[in-house]
Amino acid sequence: MQIIVRPGADLRGEVSVPGDKSIAHRWLILAATARGRSYLRGLPPALDVISTASSLAAVSGRARPALEVWASKAGATVEGAGSTWNEHGLAEVSDLLEVEGEGRSGLRSSTADLDCGNSGTSMRLLAGILAAAPFRSVLTGDPSLRTRPMERVAAPLRSMGATVRTDDGHAPLFIEGGALRGVRYVMPVASAQVKGAVLFAGLAAEGTTTVVEPAPVRDHTERALEALGAPILREDGVSVQAFQHDGFQGAVPGDPSSAAFLVAAAAITGSSVGIIGVGLNPTRLRFLDVMRRMGVQTEVTVEREELGEPVGSIRVQGGTDILPVRVEPQEVALVIDEIPVLAAMAIHARGDSWFLHAGELRVKESDRLFGLAAGIRAMGGEAAEEGDDLVIAGGGLTGGEATSGGDHRMAMAFAVAALGATGEVTIGGAEAADVSFPGFTQTMQAAGAPMELEP
Repeated sequence: MQIIVRPGADLRGEVSVPGDKSIAHRWLILAATARGRSYLRGLPPALDVISTASSLAAVSGRARPALEVWASKAGATVEGAGSTWNEHGLAEVSDLLEVEGEGRSGLRSSTADLDCGNSGTSMRLLAGILAAAPFRSVLTGDPSLRTRPMERVAAPLRSMGATVRTDDGHAPLFIEGGALRGVRYVMPVASAQVKGAVLFAGLAAEGTTTVVEPAPVRDHTERALEALGAPILREDGVSVQAFQHDGFQGAVPGDPSSAAFLVAAAAITGSSVGIIGVGLNPTRLRFLDVMRRMGVQTEVTVEREELGEPVGSIRVQGGTDILPVRVEPQEVALVIDEIPVLAAMAIHARGDSWFLHAGELRVKESDRLFGLAAGIRAMGGEAAEEGDDLVIAGGGLTGGEATSGGDHRMAMAFAVAALGATGEVTIGGAEAADVSFPGFTQTMQAAGAPMELEP
């Protein structure tokens, strides 16, 4: 499928975005391993989240039927390419998932490999839970996922006592779980997925498990665990001790990484937009700091809390020029998922923008460093890779044709960048957006963007 974007966008009103998939992965795992019944609302029908639900179903007992039904319905909605959409453009799936957990001891061996699809989050977080399960598990995924680095999660789990093998550092992951011991693990690379996996494993380990971050990363795992009563300590890292949680309830807040595309779209078009019901976890809003340096005016309001997560609204005031930006190496790790959308804004700045030491982009769902530079040039702009730095010359886009390369964030970033082009832009591989933002095009249309989704 392809997205066609025409000039003349004028965004307006209030919109919502799908539930935060980073949170959804973790809450699904916690629901499936809880002791008792959990009630989850607002789970996004994103392909990555479906991978987690399906894999959990394969190793669950009482939780299996509910997880299988939700995953199948969510998958059908995504595959339907917008057959049913609500007023905000989001796919309609049953808003309530009831999961009957039996605690971690209720997990059982799967008769088949666990297919994580394209989701590195699914693979790494599930590895943390399965490392303590007394059976053999095999975690695999699609060709793209099987190229991504997995030793970064296998190594700390081995140090805790699990037997974990990789295929030359990549998936499949072969895990022989069992008794674990607590460790103090200093992460060589900042990763919320690795931190989450080690903390999940620490819930079943003897002694204290501590994770030390080289740079602050998202803290959804420890927020949820703390809200459920786990003994979390934040001194010299994040520490946890053995703990079995009970069932819980929570409504997944909107994904701030998805909201970033709407904030950027409003900035590029000089529009005013409100994104409501969105997660406002400070570790997820670093992109707003970069956007403010680029001249974007936003108002953030916290309205409630869900399982330790602040929720509220982001309102964007358009009408200012976009300024060039320099993102230093230490900041890149904090906005790694938002660099594609920040790059989409930088195209329209009045000067050169630099994203320094961004080599981690090469091991995402695609080589985003290469893809961003190539896509910007294909749409009539100027950009280049200089080693592991991304350099984007401002001045805008004239139009053209680009491809997502099967990467969801690239598809959406190019579509948002195209809103400021002087000519028509076509983005191929638009279906990739469903990985994290089902209904992306419909949501943008509801806000007033001149986009069309075509076969």
